Amino acid sequence: MRALVFQAVALAAVIWFGWSLFSNTLSNMDSRGISTGFGFLDQPAGFGIVMSLLPYDETMSYGRTFWVGLLNTLLVSGLGIVLATILGFVIGIARLSSNWLVAKIALAYIEVVRNIPLLLQIFFWYFAVLRTVPSPRESLSLGDLFFLNNRGLYMPRADFLDGAGWLFAAVVVAVLLVFALRFWAGRRQDRTGRRFPVLRASLALLILIPGAACIALGVPVGWELPALKGFNFRGGIVVIPELAALLAALTIYTAAFIAETVRSGILAVSHGQTEAAQALGLRRGVILRRVVIPQAMRVIVPPLTSQYLNLTKNSSLATAIGYPDLVAVFMGTTLNQTGQAVEIVAMTMAVYLVISLVISLVMNIYNRAVALEER
Repeated sequence: MRALVFQAVALAAVIWFGWSLFSNTLSNMDSRGISTGFGFLDQPAGFGIVMSLLPYDETMSYGRTFWVGLLNTLLVSGLGIVLATILGFVIGIARLSSNWLVAKIALAYIEVVRNIPLLLQIFFWYFAVLRTVPSPRESLSLGDLFFLNNRGLYMPRADFLDGAGWLFAAVVVAVLLVFALRFWAGRRQDRTGRRFPVLRASLALLILIPGAACIALGVPVGWELPALKGFNFRGGIVVIPELAALLAALTIYTAAFIAETVRSGILAVSHGQTEAAQALGLRRGVILRRVVIPQAMRVIVPPLTSQYLNLTKNSSLATAIGYPDLVAVFMGTTLNQTGQAVEIVAMTMAVYLVISLVISLVMNIYNRAVALEER
């Protein structure tokens, strides 16, 4: 009973504190003539955004700027998580290499990158690297298809024509067959001990099935090529320098911490496991992929989750170089124009909270899947 009373009192104190803070904020804003509410989201924004994954122009609402900034944040965070994971695993494994030079290069990378502030690394990639490339009229080109200049990287864009849906269905079928093939090959190896060339068969499926669909449908995909018009390129897909600089800095910086996490996870696996695999005649690559890494993931996943969360939250530094993420577009320009500080800050904080909770949920599910089950 005493424990229940203490919990009830603590809960009541938290509720009282939250309600007092909320009511005092509303009364203070009302006394200063500051309007409250979310009606401003329907008002026209009146400003442009340099990059948008959604159709957007100056006549659209502040609510639209919220979604544009949110998608840009999710884009750089998602790409950063994937690239940092790949690079981090490579560097972490290289850190344990028996080759002295490879191990020392990996060590130098980790010690240099993780001890330089992330903001400085963003400035380095943006001002010292990407701003020094040629102007649009002197762009670096690759086969008249890809063009790199100080305005960004311009690439061809696919235009889907009639019948493109069937091509997409063929790609989906090929991917599903690849997963089914991998499952069948694993069961077959467990049952008979014989391996199946999964990689070659998968590549054949991914090439032949969509290729046959293209032949039957007459290639229902066109390409819009970037072309120099006036002072800049038009058409195609453009990767703006702000996105490239932010993504490079987040990837390289976070990969250094992931590499140390991977190294600690591998070292946590008993060396007897490696010796047993070698005694069975397994190759080093197979031992690492099939024996060591699966066991190391039990140690790697919890701190890896923290690195994913840090990368997502560190993406808010994009405002320093003008990348139009949620903080720059919504909590920056929109807040300055509307003055709705409480609502905008609360929405931005809630977005980052939800994103972090979703990442934690997914990683916790995966962590339970790879955790050691005690009997």
